[in-house]
Amino acid sequence: MACRVLDVSTSGYYEWLGRPESPRALRDKELTKMIHEIHEESRGTYGWPRVHAELTLGRGEWVNHKRVARLMRAAGLQGAYRRRRRGCTVVNPADQPAADLVNRSFAADRPDALWLTDITEHPTLEGKVYCAAVMDVYSRRIVGWSIAEHMRTELVIDALGMATLRRAPAAGRTILHSDHGAQYTAWAFGKRLEAAGILPSMGTVGDCYDNSMMESFWGTMQLELLDSKTWSVIQSPYQPSR
Repeated sequence: MACRVLDVSTSGYYEWLGRPESPRALRDKELTKMIHEIHEESRGTYGWPRVHAELTLGRGEWVNHKRVARLMRAAGLQGAYRRRRRGCTVVNPADQPAADLVNRSFAADRPDALWLTDITEHPTLEGKVYCAAVMDVYSRRIVGWSIAEHMRTELVIDALGMATLRRAPAAGRTILHSDHGAQYTAWAFGKRLEAAGILPSMGTVGDCYDNSMMESFWGTMQLELLDSKTWSVIQSPYQPSR
């Protein structure tokens, strides 16, 4: 019946049905299998750009990004979308912020020349949890961090303490760039910087571009880790399952 409707011969139909798959179709199957693996390993967060990067840079597969996008559409796979991050900056008008020594030039020619720091928050069913982190611009690694159920100055002091303990920067050779948050303009935090020989730097108020590398890091962490599930208790983000 189908052959009559399509106006093709029965012998021609069965010849087509028994024809082996083309090399391109076989390659598509192979790539689709790897795409599924990468997408699953990312907890369903990777879109085609990250999947393509993992295929080419991580697995050494030579494949065009348009082909990856097409295969993901055919397989019904898509990445997670980054939600707008809510800022945690609370300014104390009585404090005097430090000068901006960075001026949006987030580049370093050696380790520990420029550190960035910021705070983010994430909800749980029991309440919010806060994380402060210190990033080394040269390596783009987090060199210090602290997690707490509050945003007091101790949160950022603890993150700075971890960074200085791990990296032991030479006096006067490291700039720490932050926003104008009250934690960073606090007297106690300034004294810790002074004791460690670290030069403070602060961007303008309410401008994400003045600390864009940290904003990007927080966005990736939220998207690929924290937003992948609902955290039931405050303690759970401290030791998330991997």
